[in-house]
Amino acid sequence: MKLKQGPVAATCDILVLALLCAALLWSVTPVRAQTAAAPPRATALVPSFWNPERRVERPDATRLPSNLRFLTTDDYPPFNFLSSDGALMGFHVDLARAICAELAISCTIQAVPFDTLLDSLEQNKADAAIAGIAANATSRQRADFTERYLGTPARFVSRKGQGLAEATPEQVANKSVAVVAGTAHEAYLRAFFNEAAIRPYPDAQAAREALRTGKVDLLFGDAIGLALWLNGSSSQGCCAFTGGPFTESRYFGDGLAVAVKPGNDQVRRAIDYALQRLWEKGVYTDLYLRWFPVGLY
Repeated sequence: MKLKQGPVAATCDILVLALLCAALLWSVTPVRAQTAAAPPRATALVPSFWNPERRVERPDATRLPSNLRFLTTDDYPPFNFLSSDGALMGFHVDLARAICAELAISCTIQAVPFDTLLDSLEQNKADAAIAGIAANATSRQRADFTERYLGTPARFVSRKGQGLAEATPEQVANKSVAVVAGTAHEAYLRAFFNEAAIRPYPDAQAAREALRTGKVDLLFGDAIGLALWLNGSSSQGCCAFTGGPFTESRYFGDGLAVAVKPGNDQVRRAIDYALQRLWEKGVYTDLYLRWFPVGLY
């Protein structure tokens, strides 16, 4: 039986509707407040050097060393350095430990001078070296390398609020650009951005100071060093990356990879397997954002 709607019933309907709306608003408001209070997500672009569709075979643990001996250095933060209490730490140290954990084997990490890394591998004093060794034609004559775990792109930097929508030759043509003299970065500018006012400086510090103080419009250089500068105190928060990365290997190399003794295919393949798995699990992303909050790309 359908009740006839009268003034009192209509008033009741309005009250019920008001109470229902109030209840809905009460239930939604805490969710909105919680969302607003949540920390912002990282904006740095995390690079990937692994094919998600590729399936690397898990290595036979019985054919690997029971203790994987890694070499690194202790003088290049945030990659590898000594903390105030003398502990070895950094991106490379964490990545090496993560590789060993993924392979379920023990791991030792020793710091040695950079120019002794490949000698130590040849003399069988270690199984692998992870210390920012560029996998180029020269180094490949003395060691085998895994797939790269980090690129070495070049980037433009501008003062904040004065960046470019795109760092194209047309956009840069009317700008003054600081660069370190005699580097691959200067050669790249002269080859592809020759209409810009290229200003060579004797070292990275001088080039960065020229941008910070407004003597030039842009700075072009190695993205790793620039990211560390932008995230450090010496930049005084002046500047930011502008435009995308430049990754031409002919100028900027093939990136960083783990070096192993020539012919040590078991260890090389095992590390490649571990690196891909660390990427798939998000471990690589966590380590990258921890040590490179500004990002390189």
